[in-house]
Amino acid sequence: MTKFTRDPSIEAADGNGSNDGNDGNDGNGNDGNGSNDADRSVDRVLAGEESIHAAVTRFGSGSPSAQALQTDAHYESDRDGDQFDRDDRNALKRVGGLSTELDDVTEVEYRQLRIENVVLIGIYSQGMLRDAENSLRELSALAETAGAVVLDGLLQSRSHPDPSTYFGKGKARELKDVVAATGADTVIADTELAPSQRRALEDVVGVKVIDRTAVILDIFSQHATSREGKAQVELAQLEYLLPRLRGWGESMSRQAGGQVGGAGAGMGSRGPGETKIELDRRRIHTRMARLRKQIKGFAPAREAKRANRDRFDVPSVAIAGYTNAGKSSLLNRLTRAGVLVENSLFATLDATVRKSATADGRLFTLSDTVGFVRNLPHQLVEAFRSTLEEIGQSNVIVHVVDASHPDPGAQLSTVRDVIGELGARDIPEIVVFNKSDLADDDQRLVIRGLEPTGIFVSARSGEGIEELNARIAELLPAPEVEVTLLVPYDRGEVISRLHVQGRVLSTDYREEGTLVSALVHHARLAELSEFVTNP
Repeated sequence: MTKFTRDPSIEAADGNGSNDGNDGNDGNGNDGNGSNDADRSVDRVLAGEESIHAAVTRFGSGSPSAQALQTDAHYESDRDGDQFDRDDRNALKRVGGLSTELDDVTEVEYRQLRIENVVLIGIYSQGMLRDAENSLRELSALAETAGAVVLDGLLQSRSHPDPSTYFGKGKARELKDVVAATGADTVIADTELAPSQRRALEDVVGVKVIDRTAVILDIFSQHATSREGKAQVELAQLEYLLPRLRGWGESMSRQAGGQVGGAGAGMGSRGPGETKIELDRRRIHTRMARLRKQIKGFAPAREAKRANRDRFDVPSVAIAGYTNAGKSSLLNRLTRAGVLVENSLFATLDATVRKSATADGRLFTLSDTVGFVRNLPHQLVEAFRSTLEEIGQSNVIVHVVDASHPDPGAQLSTVRDVIGELGARDIPEIVVFNKSDLADDDQRLVIRGLEPTGIFVSARSGEGIEELNARIAELLPAPEVEVTLLVPYDRGEVISRLHVQGRVLSTDYREEGTLVSALVHHARLAELSEFVTNP
């Protein structure tokens, strides 16, 4: 990995040392170079006090943790930064020696992607620096989960992205120099770029430019395991890809030259590039139609499983939450399910359903669902709607928040927004602050202010698990009608169903059958009417 040398005119404290990255790979299976030191932290912790004064924030290059560098424009904390010249406030580090160039290849933005050495970019408006820093930290973790090495990161102060080049043409040229100095081969923007923005910025910086959505799609592609999950991810990829088809180099040039070719007017003005792109579009539309049909075909099996649970009146609990908040670890602690647990983003994509029981013996199911993230691409929300149905059709939602995260409030609101999109806002919710063993007393105090009724839990140590189980039992629908039944001995399935659907209080074996006292749901009274007797 190429180390970035800091300009002495920029006053900040950055770390020393180098950060080796993971092997990246592209859609063709080409391995990237570099290895990731296991001791390096995924979280690029910012030097917050220094970054407050910077209109452009730089995340450290080649250091174990990202550092906030600032320009040499300082101002008093009680004065507005507008007193300074805009160029000073928005200045980016300028370095020379561009060496990376685009190959003459036919490319699409996502599918043939090779994420290896990356520079992150983002913008923030006045007063939103801290949020922007947290978002860029998360993007750094996403990029590393996708197999990238994060070399550097830039934040520019501006109210809105430039409609042409995101950063503005002047600052985009400065970004080009930073890319050259670090040896990066990819730039990742922290927001979704319009196809025209991506192309224009790409033309300036000379390397591939992608956005947050592309990175998340790449991670989903790596982690999908079931046929349905793979189909859902591929559909989301194609929906994202379709407006972003593009050819680079001579292989995609127009046949007609001059003004006719440049304007794209008249027959014969479209060369082989346009012809190939149109062919790609047709193929993509055809593939998308097949995928939608395939995903629709998975529905009957999923509905049959759900109907079987409904038939036996087994209530369900859905575990929802931010990605890497510890949902799978919590499921394992509650059910000993043995679900894959990784310290990475989006380790779980397919819903995992396991059986559990309350202290008084009532059965229920626990579902682990795909994690959420801020600015989750709408393509993924739509593509994974079938998987997320487990949340919308549950009786209780266990909302897991990472207590050790620097911004748990953002996690809380992001997940609740998606739950609202699924129409599940009225389902009873238990907020669980997981990884509480990593949160100090001050963090707990802040978190308690976010959700006074939340439960502090540690899936690792077991803290709070009993309280969580008790809260789940309180919120699950409980059988409310007491009945006395005399069930013939040849109808043993009725007794079995009572244990599953209700709560058996007592049994007495008599000559004519089993006398059972039980609590059942009101909806089951009709089917049990033939067995009702006086005590």
